[in-house]
Amino acid sequence: MSQKETQSSNIRPFKKKRELNLGIILFSIVLIYLLITVMMYLTSKHVSAYEVREGSILKDNSYTGLVLREETVVHTESSGYVTYFISEKSKIRRGTSIFTLSDAPLDTQTSTGADSTFLSGSHQIDFLSKIQNFSNTFKESDFTGIYTLKSEILSALQPINNQTMVSQLDELLASNSGSHIQVSSSERDGIILFHIDGYEEVTPDTFQDSNLVKAELETTILDTGDHLDAGDAVYKLVTGEIWSIIVEIDEETRDLLSETTSMKTRIGAEREISWADLSLIEKKGHHYACLTYDHSMIRYASDRFLDVELILEDESGLKIPKTSVTQKSFYEVPSEYLTREKNSSATGVLVKSKEKSSDTFLEIGTYFYSADQTSCYLDSNLFEKNTTLVHPKSQETIPLKTPVKLDGVYNINKGYVVFKRVEILCENDDYYIISDHTENGLSNYDHIALDAATVEENEIIFQ
Repeated sequence: MSQKETQSSNIRPFKKKRELNLGIILFSIVLIYLLITVMMYLTSKHVSAYEVREGSILKDNSYTGLVLREETVVHTESSGYVTYFISEKSKIRRGTSIFTLSDAPLDTQTSTGADSTFLSGSHQIDFLSKIQNFSNTFKESDFTGIYTLKSEILSALQPINNQTMVSQLDELLASNSGSHIQVSSSERDGIILFHIDGYEEVTPDTFQDSNLVKAELETTILDTGDHLDAGDAVYKLVTGEIWSIIVEIDEETRDLLSETTSMKTRIGAEREISWADLSLIEKKGHHYACLTYDHSMIRYASDRFLDVELILEDESGLKIPKTSVTQKSFYEVPSEYLTREKNSSATGVLVKSKEKSSDTFLEIGTYFYSADQTSCYLDSNLFEKNTTLVHPKSQETIPLKTPVKLDGVYNINKGYVVFKRVEILCENDDYYIISDHTENGLSNYDHIALDAATVEENEIIFQ
């Protein structure tokens, strides 16, 4: 073998050292993390959360009711053409000149007293101020304020209009000294109306079922220029401030209102909130509610029928779904049995020991006071059966017997389940309104389990 061949056979290939690929390692770590996260998500329990918000529940029944009030129809003693000198719904006193009867219709338009219909500077300022205040406070979501403004302006215009009419009457009497004009005055105080409907003598005791049919109402309007015969109705006076609305109700509503003596209502197009005295009436198998008011009569003096809502429930507070509410067992004990351990701020109770010579302090954690603060509710899971508590001062004892059930929800703000007591104020088909003043209770924007049946207390949850 030659020397060249010997050198060639001694050559060995050099193995390259593998370099560490940092990118592949990082990718692998991220991939493993994602796989673990996905597996945990797929295999863990998921809880649907509900954010507690302030809300309200309104339960009401709407009706169209018959309006009854103390009314007197005034009739003429002679015939003639009538001319009125008082505007409708004006408050009048006894002796006020109301109308005239004459042989021929009177022309009130030529009276120079018509100039007095112009508003004085003070009246103009007053009206502009009312309109400006309304404009500054008006909200599109609450259109009912326009009706209040209308009532205020009409009330302010009535005295001015009546003064103008009285001036016209004086001028007519002076300019028609040769004509036969009979002036009639009111014999009573009251609110004057110029329409007759035949229901003036109907009362809450004498009304009939047919009286509540709005389509049966026939109203006669009395107007200046009409010719009246002796004995005809000429105007109507409302002589009392007490008035009523009669509505027909079903048996379910009757039973619901059987022990109610006052009712929150919403009246008319203005939807004005008013409280009424409530009485129930039964006639020939039909049930009626009589709502009696002692205010705002003049506003509705010309109405025989009014839309009215009976507000059965109107509560505001925290709104939660019914599915979130559960119950938990608690022992109710006098608040005076609560105490604090020495050198500690922890609240607890003294438990009578069966074996030890001294009583045992047991920290109770979360507890709830009753409404009158004289008793409190302690978690029944903290105590063994037949446990006896010891008064921290008098050493009197009280056995823990039958627990009571308290309504509550599961709060999940911190990632684990905590029971929070709730006090239910009212409800509808899907939601409760609860008090926002319950001690150790819920607050606005808290998160709770949407379905209480899907979680357990102290459980760690994923949302």
